[in-house]
Amino acid sequence: MWPHVVLAVVAARETGRPVKLVLTRPQMFTSVGHRPNSVQEIKVGATREGDLVAIEHHALSSTAMEDDNAELVSRVAAVSYACPNVVTRDRQARLNIPCPGSMRAPGEGQGNFPLESAIDEAAHAVGMDPLAFRLRNFAERHPLSGLPWSSNALRECLTEGAELFGWSKRTEEPGSLRDGRWRVGYGLAAASFTFYQNPCQARASVRSDGSAYVRSGATDIGTGTYTVMTQLAAELLGLDVSRVRFDLGDSDMPYAPQAGGSGLTGGLGNAVHDACHNLVHAFLDVVRDDEESPLRGASVDDVSVTDGRIHLADDPEQGETYAAILARHDLTELSADGKSTPPQSQDLGMAIAGAFGAKFVEVRIDPDLGLLRVARVVSVIDGGRILNEKTATSQIVGATVGGISQALFEETATDAGTGRIANATFGDYLMPVNADVPDMQVRFVGAPDPATAVGTKGVGEIGLVGLAAAIGNAVFHATGRRIRSLPITVDQLMN
Repeated sequence: MWPHVVLAVVAARETGRPVKLVLTRPQMFTSVGHRPNSVQEIKVGATREGDLVAIEHHALSSTAMEDDNAELVSRVAAVSYACPNVVTRDRQARLNIPCPGSMRAPGEGQGNFPLESAIDEAAHAVGMDPLAFRLRNFAERHPLSGLPWSSNALRECLTEGAELFGWSKRTEEPGSLRDGRWRVGYGLAAASFTFYQNPCQARASVRSDGSAYVRSGATDIGTGTYTVMTQLAAELLGLDVSRVRFDLGDSDMPYAPQAGGSGLTGGLGNAVHDACHNLVHAFLDVVRDDEESPLRGASVDDVSVTDGRIHLADDPEQGETYAAILARHDLTELSADGKSTPPQSQDLGMAIAGAFGAKFVEVRIDPDLGLLRVARVVSVIDGGRILNEKTATSQIVGATVGGISQALFEETATDAGTGRIANATFGDYLMPVNADVPDMQVRFVGAPDPATAVGTKGVGEIGLVGLAAAIGNAVFHATGRRIRSLPITVDQLMN
């Protein structure tokens, strides 16, 4: 809850009128959160054959004096690879700064950069291809619990990504790949994002005309919630999408959590799944003793839904429409509620997996001017069941641009004497524009995750994780120089 939000509410109460509060661009740098700064130390030990034996990852992150938000930066090192000895530690430094906030991929967005840079460096030290090194140390089971993953297609992400990218064309020696005056570098990084889901509720109704109305008090911040929930409800109720309306954004509707953590599609989707399942059950309860219904006495397990009809699964001719059932029983509509709760590893006997991915990047560097251009990005993602490939791809593309921005552009400069933000305008604070965004390819692999009814794992934030490390590793391949701080700037490449 940012201070300016409270001011707007107080002003509205005092005046008894609607209030619109507008921040100037410089105020956005102090009134709205930013990704916490971090200083990280990482050590990686491996045998000459390429087997990881130890990882130690310590992180110190910035926070405000009165803030209670914490991002676990080093936890990514604890769950990414099969390694017998791992130590991670997170600490916070309280500073006189505005409260940091969760940017895309909180924790993993910062922690993946040193981890995947160090993994790449370890592979080079033992003389092994970085792809082969990662595949060799793939965690077949969850490294902390020892439980099998609910799903993990990271190996597939790496191998398919390598083929799609053309990794086999990569030369071994840093600085050996050229295109005219440009030094060319290939880099990769593995990526993961923790499983996150909150309890959620939804309500589904079918009206007398056979159309459906599904709702939940969720939000759509541009992630496609309206679209995928409409599609999901249509599938579960056996209706054309044109016959389903999905609504959200009203606190009078059933409870839903925030849009964040790559968890809303999972939590809301499972609640919608439960509501639609319960609605079909409610229709069967209506006709349970109805001698006129071909569905008399049928259970949910006995039926399927197609074209607005409930019918016996083994005899599709035996069934009737939602509208016919409602009309015969003098009902204007029938509704059912549904809810979802996050799955628990101890209940399922497996480690609940978040999304995984592999990022492959080609960079081009002018050695005389220090110019760095990202030429290509290939992202291969295991996001469980993909409800809508078009909107999911858009999520990965958008996050990829954010990852490029994290790696090459965005940096807040603070004046040491006054504590003021020195570059609090778009004229000084750099972000990528169209010319900075390269050719991007996105591919999804893996299968629906069996830990939940819908099988999704979330794709909003996995698109950013790993981009900075892949770019840094590509810079090393092009120049032989390891970059250990972000953003990567011209002076780092010239010195």
